Amino acid sequence: MTEPASLPTSVPLTPPKADPLMAPAALPSGAQLVMRVMPMPADANANGDVFGGWIMAQVDLAGAVLPARIAKGRIATVAVNQFIFKQPVSIGDLLSFYAHVTRVGRTSVTVHVEVYAERNPADLQVVKVTEANLTYVAIDAQGQPRPLPV
Repeated sequence: MTEPASLPTSVPLTPPKADPLMAPAALPSGAQLVMRVMPMPADANANGDVFGGWIMAQVDLAGAVLPARIAKGRIATVAVNQFIFKQPVSIGDLLSFYAHVTRVGRTSVTVHVEVYAERNPADLQVVKVTEANLTYVAIDAQGQPRPLPV
């Protein structure tokens, strides 16, 4: 499969209000859904909250999706510029990761990732639980920075 020459424009992320099982009514403008995952019991601490490090790893994976498309090859996380835990994440929450590119440099791409949790399916609540800014750098076979394709 061939990658498109440029990133596709995202479709509006505001779902119809008539369907309560959809994502939240207001999502990040211009962001794309890049990943969904549900934490399991092995991902939680003794209090039943999901480990922050597990969430950070998932954000790193989700954040890499758009830079990998832009770089058309190998990338590496070079910086976590900001990471905010807004609410605890519990076992059974369905996490949706939305990302958008905030900066494209000569060798690097910075993205903003927002994470929403869908919880309590009987009385659905959707809350923003985490947001972060990460920078990825395109690298060659030797692990050295390389220019992004034009």
